Parts: sequence; C-alpha cells; structure tokens
Amino acid sequence: MASFSQPGTVVTDHVVEVPLDHAEPGGEQIQVFAREVVATEQAPGTGPGRAREELPWLLFLQGGPGMPSPRPSGREIWLDRALREFRVLLLDQRGTGRSTPANRRTLARLRTPQAQADYLAHFRADSIVADAEQLRQKIAGGRPWSVLGQSFGGFCTVTYLSQAPEGLAEAFVTGGLPGLDTTADDVYQATYRLVAAKNAMHYQRYPADAQQARRIARHLADRDVTLPSGAVLTVEAFQALGHGLGMSTGSHQLHYLLDEAFDGDELGDDFLYRVQAQLTFAAGPLYAALHESCYAQGCATNWSAQRIRAQFPDYDARAALDGTGPVLFTGEMIYPWMFENDPLLRPLAGAAEALAAREDWPPLYDAARLGANRVPVAAAVYYDDMYVPQQLSVDTAARIAGLRRWVTSEYEHDGLRVSNGAVLDRLIGMARGTI
Repeated sequence: MASFSQPGTVVTDHVVEVPLDHAEPGGEQIQVFAREVVATEQAPGTGPGRAREELPWLLFLQGGPGMPSPRPSGREIWLDRALREFRVLLLDQRGTGRSTPANRRTLARLRTPQAQADYLAHFRADSIVADAEQLRQKIAGGRPWSVLGQSFGGFCTVTYLSQAPEGLAEAFVTGGLPGLDTTADDVYQATYRLVAAKNAMHYQRYPADAQQARRIARHLADRDVTLPSGAVLTVEAFQALGHGLGMSTGSHQLHYLLDEAFDGDELGDDFLYRVQAQLTFAAGPLYAALHESCYAQGCATNWSAQRIRAQFPDYDARAALDGTGPVLFTGEMIYPWMFENDPLLRPLAGAAEALAAREDWPPLYDAARLGANRVPVAAAVYYDDMYVPQQLSVDTAARIAGLRRWVTSEYEHDGLRVSNGAVLDRLIGMARGTI
C-alpha cells in the first residue's frame, strides 16, 4: 500500500482483485482501486486525535456511471466534514480510473461487439456493490460501514440496500434516488421537460444567447466543422453542450462559451477546444456505453433518449434555424450518433448497439427488502434536479422504510460539492435523529 501526505490528510492506496462476474468467483479477475483518506491528526504517529484504526469508514460512491472517484488535494469540498469522524474510501468503480480500465483499447481483445457487450454488462450497480462488499471484507475488516452516494452513486446505494444491507451502518444519498421500477423511457419523458425548463431559465437570464446560439447552429448547418480531435461538430453535438445546465454554475459557463464563440466569421480555436473538452468521452467512455443500461431491469432500452426525443419537437434544431424558436440544448442524454462522431467511442459502437438491444438485465432493486429496511438512510432530493427527477425520487423515498428525505430547492444537482459540507452534515444529522 502506497501512502502520501496532502494538506491536512494522509492518503493510502488500496488495490483488490475481484471477479469480473461475481456469479463465477473463480473466473476472470479484475482489479478495483480505492483511496483511503484520513485527517492528518488521526493518522498513525501524527497527532493526538482518535486512532485511525478506531475510525468508522465512509465509502464514497461517485456519480456517473463510468466515472472515477474525486482526486482530492486536501480537505476540500465535503471531505472536510467527513474527515471529522470518518476515514473515507474513494472508490474508482470498476472500469474507471486506476481500476482495471474498460475502454476502446482494453476491449479490443474481445473480438466481437457482442463479446464486448457481454463483458460490459458486468459493470452496473449490482457488480459495483459486490465489489464494495469485497473491499469491506479485505480493507475494513468486515465491519459495516457508512456509504455516501452522489447521483449514480445514490443508485448504487439503493442497490446496496437491496442486495447487502448487512454491510451498511448508515447511508447518505445526494441527488440519487432512482425510480425503483421506472424504465429509461420514463426517465427521459421527465428529463426532456426538465431540460427544456432549464433552457428557458438560461435564455431568460442571458437573452442575447438565443441569437448567438442560433448563429452558431446556422454556421454548423451550412458547413463541415471538426473539432481538434477529428470529431464532427454537428448541430446535434452543439445542442449536447446543455449537459451542465443542471449544475450550479452551468448556465453561466454556457453563456461565456457562446459569448466567445466567433473569431470574425469563423468559430474560434479556443471555442472549438473548449467544446471538445465538454463533448469528449475520453475520461469516461463507460458513461456513454452504459448510461441507459443503468436504468434497465428486464427490458431493452433501445436507445431510449433518441426515441423519446422525437416526442419533443422543440428539440428539433430546424425550428431554431428557421427563426421560429430557440435552440434547445439537451441534457444527460446519450445518442447513437455520439458513437460515430467521437473517435474514442467509435470502436465501441457495435457494443453499444448490442447493449441497447439487450433484454435480460437483472433487477437492481428489491422493493420488498427496501420496504423492510432497517439501515438508517437520509437523502437530499433537489427539487429542480435536471438529471434525477424529484418526483421519481420522492416516490422511492416513500418506499424505503425509515428513509428520511430532505427536498430542497436551495441546491442544484451538485449540492454536495458546492455546499462545503453543509449537505453532508445535514444528512448525517437526519440519519442519526439529531435533526
């Protein structure tokens, strides 16, 4: 185990081997990586604080799917609050970060798209929870631990409560209570409306952006524009820049991106590089490949976001190009064209098609077990959440016994990150009955 110090913390790396398929423990093995973070005063030989070995564990489950854990540089954001009483384990969920990667290079050894899809089918919340249970046994000595799930990490937390509640002492969820029996279609029926509302708010705040967005869209419709990576910047790809509109500063960031787009009559190099940084899946190819699959239980998704979009004609950019409506940016939606546009996703296009057609997805949640839950759970539900519809979250909260929910419009989806520990502190108090 490698350890190093950062401002106010001591960080220790852990690597554990787990089965690719937990139903076949003797089969192919992969590695799962996690970082243990402890306050300096509680690390061995560094101060009078509580001994490290006595500290309870807090497992952090990152949003995504397919994104690595945060890379801390000290006691920033919510970590400062957590480190007052926990040693925190930042898990690189399987396939991400320093865990055994799953990307175009590593999957190339699997010769057919179907073989790649079969491999990737083991990278959902159920497998992540099984990995966590092995980490708990091998790193935490088998003691039940606390878990903090953000966004998709909250989905994983509900799966944890369904599959292995004996491993949990308490659970905190931020912007991540999934519908227990909703389909991907149900999710996008709700989120397209939510994204449209965020668009309206953005254009109300920055009315000149409507004309600028239309100018950019017309420019892209009239000529071929490629990003520095070689990806084609189509009108649809431009619309995908709305992904961040549900974050606390997303509207402002989009405004500055649009405001500085042109260099004379051409799109500037700075704009193209900034757009590429937002549209590339280099940091998380699994996010694209498995996004809709994280909703699938017993049925195929069949490119749900693409199909449901057709029911919302306001997202058709032709109306905006004709000057009869604004350019509507899209949100957390994955489309088939992304696997053709992005050079890093292109080799996975066949696997993505196979995953979209897959029907035999096992259930992720056990409603009966959740209805008899005995683990203390507290959840922050963001009223205006663009990514996880609050109406679905509130319904799920009512179906998990003992769960205490906090529905708030004070924060957007990134409330855990921007609140400097206030959200986590409130949830800890709620779970323990002090609030």
